[in-house]
Amino acid sequence: MPDADRRDMLEKGFSNHMADKEQGPLLGRSNPAGKLPQPEKKFQEAVCVLLVELCERFTFFGIVCNMILFCTVKLGYSSYQAAIVNMCFVGTSTLTPVLAGWLAEYLVGRIKLVCICMFLHFLGTALLPVVSFPFEDVYINRRHVLHALPKREQKIVFYFALLTASLGIGGIRAIVCPLSAYSLEDCGPKELLSFFNWFHWLVNLNSAVVFVSISYIQQSVARNLGFLIPFVSGLMAMITIHMIRGEMIYKPKTDSSLLTTFGVIASALKTRCVRYRYFSTGVSNWLDHAKENHGGQYSETQVEGTKSLARLFPLFTFQILYRTCIMQIPSGYYLQTMNSNLHFSGFVLPVAAMNVISIVPLLILVPILECINSWLFSSKDTGHSPTIYIVVGHLSAALSVMVAGFSEIHRKHFPQVEQTLSEEVLLVSSMPCFHLAPQYILLGVAEALVTPSCSLLSFRLVPERMRGISMHFLALFNGAGCFMGAFFVQTAHAGTQGNWFPHLLHEGKLERFFFFLASLMMVNTLGFWTIAHRYNNLHQDCSNEFRGSLPGEKLLKHEKVIKHYNAVLESSPILSPMEKT
Repeated sequence: MPDADRRDMLEKGFSNHMADKEQGPLLGRSNPAGKLPQPEKKFQEAVCVLLVELCERFTFFGIVCNMILFCTVKLGYSSYQAAIVNMCFVGTSTLTPVLAGWLAEYLVGRIKLVCICMFLHFLGTALLPVVSFPFEDVYINRRHVLHALPKREQKIVFYFALLTASLGIGGIRAIVCPLSAYSLEDCGPKELLSFFNWFHWLVNLNSAVVFVSISYIQQSVARNLGFLIPFVSGLMAMITIHMIRGEMIYKPKTDSSLLTTFGVIASALKTRCVRYRYFSTGVSNWLDHAKENHGGQYSETQVEGTKSLARLFPLFTFQILYRTCIMQIPSGYYLQTMNSNLHFSGFVLPVAAMNVISIVPLLILVPILECINSWLFSSKDTGHSPTIYIVVGHLSAALSVMVAGFSEIHRKHFPQVEQTLSEEVLLVSSMPCFHLAPQYILLGVAEALVTPSCSLLSFRLVPERMRGISMHFLALFNGAGCFMGAFFVQTAHAGTQGNWFPHLLHEGKLERFFFFLASLMMVNTLGFWTIAHRYNNLHQDCSNEFRGSLPGEKLLKHEKVIKHYNAVLESSPILSPMEKT
């Protein structure tokens, strides 16, 4: 009886301890008198997070959509330089949420960092219209011209605005709009994939509106209405301040951190090198060298969490080159469209409006994929993994870049005509820009298949306490893909003396750059296909598997084994009474 009571107390205490550690509440989730009821408050939180998310994306896409046109026409950059600037801005905006999340937890604090990031976001988006403002067109007394910013100061302000805007974007994404704020802990694979599908559907619907409206305003109607972007940023700031005052800023679990993960990897490598040199190794996984009982510096809990995350590193690595292909939409594809005939029935299409063609397949495919997933996940006998979606999406991206190469050859066969963009006359091909639609469509299909599936695998295949870290690593590798795209452009331009990525497309061989990238992407697709089977089991309970390695769980298991062994001894007819005592 005392043994049973002691075991029950130990099990209850451990269960309560695990429940307390894994709860991860929101600030202000208690419901004191005078506060909103829990369902109403949850609905208000969801609406606020969604509004901030849409405003942030509106601002981000508003900056990206015509950056190449602005850099080439207003700042006098070459085509390859404008493409590099655009990809670096996207990459920086992808990486800054990771930095902001770390600062919020260890240095600044979440509320302070939200205020700082909102200020940086507003400052950056307010400075961009100042850079683009046509001071030379403002006359005083019909004779004097208002002095314009010199080119050097104009570029300094431009880069400072991009940096502050990207830092602000990172803080907002990491603190106000993290995925963990949507309460996905209890969702299964089907519900998670459905969430990621519709989440990216909504984000891309927002970007479609931006690409059509803002790009047309900036390019054709009134370039100075870029002040609309700071207005949206200010609206986002007011919503965020309301969330802070209403205690709706999400506070994630703090059991794991990015620095702890890097520390486990570094400690394992260091201990492994020492033991490999002086002692024989007897561990099943190289990360076990970081455990305290193997000479490392980290607990078994931290190491086991890192081991589950390390399984996803091959998946993340194969996304780098895929993200480089996706970055051709705001760089190589944009330049192709800008150098094609944009006239359609007497109307000049915005260059960035062609991006909508890549969004339309995603908006169409998501409802279709929802029906397919409902049918596939309905079978309980056979598990379904979205890795096949990733393989097909990678293949579609490779085909898109290859088609872009053939489209570039086709575009050069048309005679050149003059075309006015942002009050500048450019010499472009007379080929209608709609001939480039197939490459946009193929990349849109790739995004519809790959991005939600990768988010699902990154979120599902790790324990609950490691999910935020897993999404941070996915962001790190996606940002690396953006910077790799910039590196490829710089290398191709420098290595071929501007032939593979020329300033004037009709004077170079841009198609060779596309064919080179397509060949790399095909190899990348085959490489991922060979390891895709590692991520087929979505129904494994990572949380239970993770908890089973904790010391408390091991103690409970040992006690159960001892109890079972004693029961066998007492009931065994083979043993003599002497042996039983």
